[in-house]
Amino acid sequence: MTSRIVLEPKNAAETVSIVFDFASQLTGSETVSSATVTAVVYSGSDSSPSSVISGSAAVSGTKVTQKVTAGTLGVTYVLTCAAVTSTSQTLTMIGYLVIIPATQ
Repeated sequence: MTSRIVLEPKNAAETVSIVFDFASQLTGSETVSSATVTAVVYSGSDSSPSSVISGSAAVSGTKVTQKVTAGTLGVTYVLTCAAVTSTSQTLTMIGYLVIIPATQ
């Protein structure tokens, strides 16, 4: 099952932490065991979209946190979090991340 989250736009100079919360998709005491987050371009042009992912995803209970940095102005990225649960269920969550100009 794939679900979507709403991501706030970020400017290219920021590094932000994005949280994917799988609580609504888990049963009882089920937790997230491991996760990976990937990035691809949805619109615009960036020859290295995976460079917006900073380090590995951190897992805590039902949540996956991923740091995201840099990015190309005007590009919309699709961030996909693939999580494996304590019952070996595989869940996917996506979010669209837009890179905007820094505010003055």
